[in-house]
Amino acid sequence: MASINRILNEINYEMVRQLAEGGMGVVYEAHQLGAGQFRKTVAVKLIREEYSAIPEFQKNFIGEARLVADLIHTNIVQTYHLGHIGGQYFMVMEFVGGQNVEQFLDKHRQVGKPVPVDLAAFIVSRIARGLTYAHQKRDRDGHHLNIVHRDIGPKNVLMGYEGDVKLSDFGIAKALNLMYNEEGKVIAGKDEYLSPEQASYAVTDARADLFPLGIVLTEILLGKNIFKSPDRSQSRRNILTMQIPQFSTLRADIDERLERIIQKALRRDRDQRYQSAAEMLNDLELYLYSDGYGPTNEKLGTYMRDLFNVRDPQPAVALSSLPRPPEP
Repeated sequence: MASINRILNEINYEMVRQLAEGGMGVVYEAHQLGAGQFRKTVAVKLIREEYSAIPEFQKNFIGEARLVADLIHTNIVQTYHLGHIGGQYFMVMEFVGGQNVEQFLDKHRQVGKPVPVDLAAFIVSRIARGLTYAHQKRDRDGHHLNIVHRDIGPKNVLMGYEGDVKLSDFGIAKALNLMYNEEGKVIAGKDEYLSPEQASYAVTDARADLFPLGIVLTEILLGKNIFKSPDRSQSRRNILTMQIPQFSTLRADIDERLERIIQKALRRDRDQRYQSAAEMLNDLELYLYSDGYGPTNEKLGTYMRDLFNVRDPQPAVALSSLPRPPEP
């Protein structure tokens, strides 16, 4: 802790508390200090010193920072700065006061009620909106970056108490000339949130993010991931071979329109799946708003504050877990 305080003090940040810890790094809440008693709450992500010394992880951490620096979108967590001090790389990121989707679902299990169907679809539509932007992103020379996030899951979706939904953690994303990548040799991502392409070691494109987005939608609706098994290899087999159910038989208020969206997102053949996040976003928004008024950030924010009994949305914060090193 003392060394972390020293590092943060040297870069003019004041550490508040640890937020998340993973195999490769740690995220802290901190205050950025400036002239005239300027103080801004941020999140600081540090790569562990032992990984900072490994070229491939160093390259990936730098690649992530360079990638997200230009991903400026309301549904993506912002990154402000990349630095290096005392043998460690660090990123300064947007601080999101709220909960991640995993915590959101845990709370619903505690209180014994399901997430409203319209809010589930709304949350996923906002992720699709952020992915649409990321998937279409080009560099400053106009070259398409071909970004694939590869780690869509409940821990990487942050929900602010004001109702904002933000996709985080591009740490294992792949992008043109920016990210370390060995597709075909390792599986990048969490076993129960893989696309069939990832689970079978195939080369991915942007459509690989839409299958796990469908998984997240069904998990919010059902309160569980139907593909998840205590055995990680079994989770991968489920992704590849398990019969996809009719979700309206598992929850009665999933109507035919939403069922069609889910089934299309979960097509194992990517040529039959949604071909873009924009296409999935369009169907979700038609589902939500074609009959008139639908959910908004304000409605989600009110629901979040009531669910977690929060009157001042500042104290609590959630950040995604950090990725573990990929396994062969």
